[in-house]
Amino acid sequence: MGIEVLQLVMELEAKLKAILEEIQELKMYAYALEEQNEQLREKLYAQQQQGTAYDNLAKLYEEGFHVCHAHFGRFRPQNEDCLFCLSFLHKNNKDGSERRE
Repeated sequence: MGIEVLQLVMELEAKLKAILEEIQELKMYAYALEEQNEQLREKLYAQQQQGTAYDNLAKLYEEGFHVCHAHFGRFRPQNEDCLFCLSFLHKNNKDGSERRE
């Protein structure tokens, strides 16, 4: 009877060891997923910020201000178009749409 109990305890110990190893593997997998999730969140946030920056510049231009480097922030008289601003906005819009796809 003592041998049977000892054998059962040894089997239980082996099963417990296997379960603990599996738990350790799952913890490592969960940690890797958390790291990947954080990297994806940062990438998504960066992409959203780029879109927001372009939208803000486009809005400023629509409100009558220059967004080009030569005259940034100056008022555009009578909302006249500025080729520098339009070129800049077109270039940024094209770059942004290529990144998002």
